[in-house]
Amino acid sequence: MMYYVYVIQSENHGKRYTGFTKDVYKRLNEHNSGATKSIRPFIPYKLIYLETTENIEQARKREKYLKSAAGRRYIKKINPDGSEARLTDVSRAGLQV
Repeated sequence: MMYYVYVIQSENHGKRYTGFTKDVYKRLNEHNSGATKSIRPFIPYKLIYLETTENIEQARKREKYLKSAAGRRYIKKINPDGSEARLTDVSRAGLQV
């Protein structure tokens, strides 16, 4: 089963959140509807990074890395301005758009 590791960023505050899921669009909608209490004050969020993994163990490992200082530097390096993930990036990740 395919899992997606993602980074979202608050459009108003710049706060970032990293997680993994089987359904990125559903999860992003949950975040933006306020279902995640810890990030509710920072709504709305946009998707700024997305990658695929083949199983939940890889997803957890990748999420843990992206939450580390090295992982945060990696995200900042590849997306310094926090721009929204391009449609082509999402398509490459194997999502239906």
